Amino acid sequence: MENLTIEATKYSPEVNFNQETNILKITGKSTPENTFEFFEPITKWLKEYFSESKECTIILNIPYFNSSSSRVIYDIFDIFSDAHDEGSKLIINWEYNENSD
Repeated sequence: MENLTIEATKYSPEVNFNQETNILKITGKSTPENTFEFFEPITKWLKEYFSESKECTIILNIPYFNSSSSRVIYDIFDIFSDAHDEGSKLIINWEYNENSD
């Protein structure tokens, strides 16, 4: 399985999923024009990655996301929940600015 790396743009976050270190990172603003197209390789990668029980640290630093991104982020958390239910050990760190609403 290959690592998944997507460069950040003005409208989409940086994505770095390294299966060797078991660290998954999504960092940056998420307002892509076609949200589902942007996130599709991420959800596919996660489903394949979690097809076996894993230990994984997830780091999210998404200071802003639009409503369509929130739907896909919810779907990603469903993948995490299913992985946990199937025996994966997950640590989720959601980094945020404490002055942000």
